[in-house]
Amino acid sequence: MKDILERKIKYTLDVVDYRCKVLESQDRRAKLFHLIETPFSIVSKKGEITIPKGSYTVAYYWEDRPYNVYFWRSRDGGFLGAYFNLVKNTKITSEMVSFEDLILDVLVYPDGRYAILDEDELPTSIELFENGTVKESLHALITEMDGIMEEVKQEAAGQYSHDALSPYLA
Repeated sequence: MKDILERKIKYTLDVVDYRCKVLESQDRRAKLFHLIETPFSIVSKKGEITIPKGSYTVAYYWEDRPYNVYFWRSRDGGFLGAYFNLVKNTKITSEMVSFEDLILDVLVYPDGRYAILDEDELPTSIELFENGTVKESLHALITEMDGIMEEVKQEAAGQYSHDALSPYLA
């Protein structure tokens, strides 16, 4: 697999880069693989998800959608959760996938529950933030989320299964 840079431009204009592997990139969409080197946890009012070292992300990006999604799997292939970023200006090239983060995120637990994260970090009300487009994007995402999750789970169980990705887990 070819290396590529994932660049997240935070709302504060800070930049966070990750080295990833390209699984697929075509037609204004990309799928990247990233091995988790440093464990982390995400806590919400609905619970906590821990992503251990050695697990992996299959990330999905679209230039024409106001979100991207990280689909986390354990080293043995079990579903750990998913994380949607609300974004704008996603750009996909042969060298980089970049996007501008719009603060709000949606965390999906293995049992299907979800939590909206970082509302307290918005510089204004959600109705006014980015002229209301983030509120619209969040509503659209929540409406479409079950379908997106089902599509990603089926694809991850097939084309991007643990067995298919195991050479990259070493």
